[in-house]
Amino acid sequence: MAKEKVILAYSGGLDTTTIIPWLKENYDFDVICVCIDCGQEEELSGLQERAKYCGASKLYILDVIDEFCDEYIVPCVQAHAVYENKYLLGTSMARPLIAKKLVEIARQEGATTICHGATGKGNDQIRFELGIKALAPDLNIIAPWRNDKWTLDSRESEIEYCRAHGIDLPFSTDSSYSRDRNLWHISHEGLELEDPSLAPNYDHLLVLSVTPQKAPDKVTHVTMTFEAGVPTSLNGEKMKVSDIIRKLNQLGGENGIGIIDIVENRVVGMKSRGVYETPGGTILMEAHQQLEELILDRDTYEVKDEIGHKFASLVYEGKWFTPLREAEQAFIETTQKYVTGEVRFGLYKGNIIKEGTTSPYSLYNESLSSFKTGDMYDHHDAEGFINLFGLSLKVRALKKLEVETKTNAN
Repeated sequence: MAKEKVILAYSGGLDTTTIIPWLKENYDFDVICVCIDCGQEEELSGLQERAKYCGASKLYILDVIDEFCDEYIVPCVQAHAVYENKYLLGTSMARPLIAKKLVEIARQEGATTICHGATGKGNDQIRFELGIKALAPDLNIIAPWRNDKWTLDSRESEIEYCRAHGIDLPFSTDSSYSRDRNLWHISHEGLELEDPSLAPNYDHLLVLSVTPQKAPDKVTHVTMTFEAGVPTSLNGEKMKVSDIIRKLNQLGGENGIGIIDIVENRVVGMKSRGVYETPGGTILMEAHQQLEELILDRDTYEVKDEIGHKFASLVYEGKWFTPLREAEQAFIETTQKYVTGEVRFGLYKGNIIKEGTTSPYSLYNESLSSFKTGDMYDHHDAEGFINLFGLSLKVRALKKLEVETKTNAN
């Protein structure tokens, strides 16, 4: 009789590698590993051999980089979705796509269960499992870190467990940062970052970037174009979104752009401190917002800003596959119809400096904005407007004056 199949979200790190023999021992599953390539780059090296060596019957490596950019990153950029005013959602955006692909492979393989290696303290367990429940409510979910059968509590114990099962891999017992990387960003947690009173050891920590202090003493000039809210070219060269982000990562990293140190509020109720490198994403967000300033009217801009904050919270909380996210994204997409134009800026020591923005749909009118009197605006019109706009204030003040006068007279 064939064994039941389990789909394991596999990164190739020590945790998910240890989970392979653990699943076989405790559940007698046929373990099928699935690695979702969202732009981890060198982290994917040697995974096929490692998964098979550790007992997996199969490994899928799925390149979803363009889907990640076009269907997850772009909507978040258009929404200007930033969690707690700092975090650009690099990990959060990728998790629903990973969950979607895990479900697709589970259906293809006829698996009954999906397993992930997220800890019981973090947000990722929520994001993975909400995605799986929304797309495949019939599938079972195993989270070893919340499972009573999982007794491993350190890197040393995991390495020893693997060795006891005939698996000897060059994993180090040395503590290091806990990192998550994809095309959009890389996050860092652990070590000195666990103490908010300590400064990050940037010389040891940074992967994509240099600090602003070590960036060149010259400005890097960048020109970008957008069509309907989607980036289409960089420095005059037409590119797909993923290639634009790759190039912006390089330029931003060289100039110390997009390094943030944040103590954020996790969904599970605790605060956690992390350092995020998002060089290309920071530039792309700023360029898009710079263009929107010209194009969106005041009322639309205000409502879109409110929805953007709500959109960021939905994504952070793992609620991608929900009617509310779809509805909010539909509104945001309607605002992008005319977000077309060119944005120019300079990168200098951690700063993004405006150098000019143009759009055929710009609502900026020089004759209106100028201090000179133009045909479309008569300064005298402002008097009547102010009288009406401030009428309630004046009525209230008069009423207070009337009451005070009567009180003093008595």
